[in-house]
Amino acid sequence: MHSTDPVAPADPAVRPAGATAPAGRLRGGRRPPAVLLVPAAVAALFALLPLGYLAVRSLERGPAFAWDVIADERTAQLLGRSLGLAAVVVSASLLLGVSLAWLTVRTALPGARAWSVLVTLPLAVPSYVAAFTWLSAFPGLAGFGGAALALTLVSFPYVYLPVTAALRGADPAQEEVSRSLGHGPLRTFLRVTLPQVRPAAAGGAVLVALYVFSDFGAVSLMRYDTFTRGIYTSYRASFDRTPAAALSVVLVVMTILLVAAEARTRGRAGHARTGTGTARPAVPARLGPWRIPALAWCAAVTTVAVLMPLATLGYWLAVGNSATWDPAALLETAGTTLGVAAAGAALTTLLALPVGVIAARHRGRIAHLLEQSAYAGHALPGITVALSLVFFAVRYAEPLYQELPLLVCAYAVLFLPVAVAATRAAVLQSPPVLEDVARSLGRSPLRVLREITVPLAAPGVAAGAALTFVVCMKELPATLLLRPTGMDTLATRLWTETGTGSFAAAAPYAAALILLAAIPSYLLGRHRT
Repeated sequence: MHSTDPVAPADPAVRPAGATAPAGRLRGGRRPPAVLLVPAAVAALFALLPLGYLAVRSLERGPAFAWDVIADERTAQLLGRSLGLAAVVVSASLLLGVSLAWLTVRTALPGARAWSVLVTLPLAVPSYVAAFTWLSAFPGLAGFGGAALALTLVSFPYVYLPVTAALRGADPAQEEVSRSLGHGPLRTFLRVTLPQVRPAAAGGAVLVALYVFSDFGAVSLMRYDTFTRGIYTSYRASFDRTPAAALSVVLVVMTILLVAAEARTRGRAGHARTGTGTARPAVPARLGPWRIPALAWCAAVTTVAVLMPLATLGYWLAVGNSATWDPAALLETAGTTLGVAAAGAALTTLLALPVGVIAARHRGRIAHLLEQSAYAGHALPGITVALSLVFFAVRYAEPLYQELPLLVCAYAVLFLPVAVAATRAAVLQSPPVLEDVARSLGRSPLRVLREITVPLAAPGVAAGAALTFVVCMKELPATLLLRPTGMDTLATRLWTETGTGSFAAAAPYAAALILLAAIPSYLLGRHRT
């Protein structure tokens, strides 16, 4: 972004004293330094690896055959179903996430700290577990309604968490001025607060939409056909992978369009504080007669999103017997799950760091291309990512076939956007003028990154790593295909038992998965209280 002031220096690092850069502003006049650009390019190429597989497979029988698959009436039906499901889940998640964030951060809600923790716990419930619990209690939910309900209840925290962070980092002065002018809490929220959190809400909505596009477990259990289920059926029904690859290409296009649309809505407004002194917490707004409805709203969401799955699992645990319990196998599987998820979160966070910093601090084609490339793999179903890595390993890296590193790489491809979004939001919250000052003092880009950017963004990056750890533990289709022979995670054991109708035998693995995933989810919620 070039300056329109004819006397302003071209390099923001040499601005005259007193001329501070707008907080959170993006730099378009300078290319990202090599210390960021090179690893970000590696991360982008890594995320784009499945697209190479799709290009080879989808065009294997010629462009005409691939177009016939894409233009087929069945493809149009799957497109409509996927878009319709995503629209409903995103809308519901925005309603839940934004309203709960506002209630727990900006109002005098009784027990706000406890509610903040409770509403993040659905992150610990995999979509297939949520679908299983609701379907076992209400068989008539199978179909669109059940899929939308299950996916909404497990994905709205993707909106709640970034909006909560944005509210805590935003200057409360504008809201206080609005209330001093006689505007009530609702009008202040709509006219002042909502525009401030719009970028965070939009980023969370993108993650929810991508989650819906790539979900396999919930839609399969609810027997609702979307692209992911259609691709899986195509893979299982024939040795010809071309139709499934062509369908996956449509998902990639949907992802690119979605991320591009979200990027255009961000605007150029800053998000970091520019004033001096210690940040002042906001004065909570009084709810008055809305206190009881607000508490009822929080209780209702917590009941359907957390208590209902736990109650159903408790029932299946109670009806089971000693034959369904194998403590040694359960402990071994839990340990394996923790180890694999930790490795996946570590690699994903490492790859996301340079991409997130570039997306937050630089504007231009390179920055947009890198960020959009990082999002490409998240919309692909896990089975497509898994098969692309199998294809790569068999042809170019055979020693990795059916080995743990290949599974960890799949996690990184699938969940890179989660870590990138958290990193970008964290960097945006830190004033870039501190980095400009460090550069003006002769610090190299690497030292600025290590001594200024990373320490300031560390809490947000750590939160993104914890979130990535949770979703790695819950991942199912890629784990089913890429796990080493004889290795099981809690997700694969749960899926195996559920597939045979052994609900009582599946319950211990589901309970262990929720319990382990609840720990980082609890820490995420506590971090924001």
